Amino acid sequence: MFLALLLLGIGGLHADDRPLPVDTLAVGEQTLSVEIAATDRSRRVGLMHRDHLPDDHGMLFIWPRAAEYGMWMQNTRIPLDVAFIDADYTIANIARMTPHSTRIHSARRPVPYALEVNAGWFERHGIKPGDRIPDLERLVDGRD
Repeated sequence: MFLALLLLGIGGLHADDRPLPVDTLAVGEQTLSVEIAATDRSRRVGLMHRDHLPDDHGMLFIWPRAAEYGMWMQNTRIPLDVAFIDADYTIANIARMTPHSTRIHSARRPVPYALEVNAGWFERHGIKPGDRIPDLERLVDGRD
């Protein structure tokens, strides 16, 4: 509960003032605190208009079906990396995204998930395409 309140203080509220769900996610040997964007609105807004994302925090995007989704950085001030993750919880590809860019970074194959973190986080922790994130099953179980 304290973690959820802490995240509210760093920008976990969207324009309609409803907090996003927050949980932990084990990625490799690391643990991230992730906001879960599982609605059209939360996926559309993402991490826009924020000035800071604490270390070991991120946003998990969950779509209702797998597709070759694309992400861009319009109105996003924080340099981010995005990992596109397939239905088997395997990272399909990782892209580095530049603040305020309208360049679209796309999944290389159909995926139902994407994970955004601070730029360089995946590299610093040795996470790469082909790695699995089995803990993701715990977060998405029951959402389908």
